[in-house]
Amino acid sequence: MRILIVTAGSRGDVAPYTGLGRRLLAAGHEVAVAAHPPFAGLVGGCGLDHRPLPGDPRELIRTRAKAASWEETRAAMAAFLDRLADGVVAAADGADLVLTAFGPAALSRTAGEAYGIPVIGTYLAPACATREFPLAGAPGGDDLGPDGNLAAGLRLLADAGALQAGAVAGLRTRLGLPTAASQQTGADIRPVFHGFSPLVVPRPADWPPQVEVAGYWWPARPRDWRPPAELVDFLRAGPPPVFIGFGSMAPGEGERLGELVTAAVARAGVRAVVQTGWAGLVAAGDDVLTVGDLPHDWLFPRTAAVVHHAGAGTTAAGLRAGVPAVPVPAMADQPFWAARLHRLGVAPRPLPLDALTAESLGAAITTCLTEPALRRRAAELAHAIGAEDGAGAVLAHIGAVGRG
Repeated sequence: MRILIVTAGSRGDVAPYTGLGRRLLAAGHEVAVAAHPPFAGLVGGCGLDHRPLPGDPRELIRTRAKAASWEETRAAMAAFLDRLADGVVAAADGADLVLTAFGPAALSRTAGEAYGIPVIGTYLAPACATREFPLAGAPGGDDLGPDGNLAAGLRLLADAGALQAGAVAGLRTRLGLPTAASQQTGADIRPVFHGFSPLVVPRPADWPPQVEVAGYWWPARPRDWRPPAELVDFLRAGPPPVFIGFGSMAPGEGERLGELVTAAVARAGVRAVVQTGWAGLVAAGDDVLTVGDLPHDWLFPRTAAVVHHAGAGTTAAGLRAGVPAVPVPAMADQPFWAARLHRLGVAPRPLPLDALTAESLGAAITTCLTEPALRRRAAELAHAIGAEDGAGAVLAHIGAVGRG
């Protein structure tokens, strides 16, 4: 089959699908990944075709951070989604099957309807409302009680649908499709496979049929990738360092955060590998090395702990490596995953990025390195997760579709 995977956002929104794509490729399918242009090298380096999606997610994050009002934010999102919609349709032309991330799911569903292509939801965070917990990104707290959890999840999905309604309606008009009878969201697609471990988020008992928790889809490593010699030398020169990186968060705040990280590392008395990310983070010191993008599956097992923004992909990489974490969430699904890490016993209490200080970060790093229970639980969980085959359930379903 000719399979298209559609995803939009930062590197963490793309990397897990390279692993799923490689498994599909090995099963004999033709696989393309539709993602923003900055990730063409990542996708192509993993042996998959890349289909470009318009829009710059980094600029969108900057715009949202600087917006003076919700109306301004909404306008920026609407413009981004309108451009994205046409890109999704162009990418889907000629495909036999579409796998979609949650963000562009309503657009992928519309493209599938226009071309007569089945669409499967492949989501990195919970995307169906449940009484067991509020969905990631829902306001109001970590646990609102069964009725409150369900109401918060439904409200979040309705808000997401409303935000995309204009883009979906415009796309349907351009494609000659009738007006949708109801607001479309990614939660309505069936089947849905969630790409995280049931040991991290067990499947809620009240989720509808054909909504599954499959297990993690581990990012593929680009075939020609080699660790930088400077990094190899740094790792060999002393005890395992702490990793510090905030992914796509805080664009333009690299200098401020770099000073904070430098002070925190000095307070904790540790060696550190600092990833620049979209913030342009740079820390100083004899025991600090700054690096760019590189495979977390290679680096994280060589560290003593990982400090990160608790995005879905980075959270998964830390769990796989079996090292304790310091979650520093900023937005969207990050507080959800940060709270999960703490509840699972592999991290101290989360430190929200907007309230982060050198003192709090230094103390949390020290806790990670001096509390044996955190490392012990991280190792136990990594061993159990390592026995799962998250891509297998997706492949089995696609195999059945192909035979049908």
